[in-house]
Amino acid sequence: MSWDSYIDNLIAHTKDATGSANADKACIIGLDGSKWTTDAAPAAIKITAAEAATIGKAFKSRDFSPFMSSGVTVEGIKYQFLREEDNKLVLAKKKDLGALTLQTSKTGVVIGHTKEGGQQGNTNKGVATIAEYLESLNM
Repeated sequence: MSWDSYIDNLIAHTKDATGSANADKACIIGLDGSKWTTDAAPAAIKITAAEAATIGKAFKSRDFSPFMSSGVTVEGIKYQFLREEDNKLVLAKKKDLGALTLQTSKTGVVIGHTKEGGQQGNTNKGVATIAEYLESLNM
């Protein structure tokens, strides 16, 4: 099964009142650190295996202290940890480079990137839509 179509679906769910998408790229990984989406998708976050493993481990253990001390690294960029909510949502930001929204489902983590100047709240909605859909499939 190809998960790449979920990237476009997530981005479509981040549109604001003007019809502009606030997320510019996304990916889905497993809690085991496996990559569900491929780097071939035009709007894919090209997460490394090591980055995916670190993120998957944090969400699986519900221990976000590594993010608090070292930030959240995606595509070689270290984003500053902002906060964690309900042991399932993590928000991070990098000045001039945008923000990350990470939300877990039962077996995966959906990651959306907000372009600089975009509204992270809209990206949060798009990420939540996909994560909750995966939850409904028991994934």
